[in-house]
Amino acid sequence: MPNPKRKHSPHRRDCRRSANSKLSMPNPSKCPNCNVAKLPHRVCSGCGFYNGEFVVISKNVKKSDEAQQQGLVKK
Repeated sequence: MPNPKRKHSPHRRDCRRSANSKLSMPNPSKCPNCNVAKLPHRVCSGCGFYNGEFVVISKNVKKSDEAQQQGLVKK
């Protein structure tokens, strides 16, 4: 393999590395259950629902007993 004859300048190095910083964040969507902004195909951080089903007990609902009283967890 050939070796470089001269050192690449910091500007040239940084220009190469900055190409990854131009990636954009995916558009957030709204949760149909609680209308909180969330990333697509992820569990909602506000209510713990995914695809219309309760998946995770969120920080807002701390105990499973409270979740059962609210009808969030299937028995």
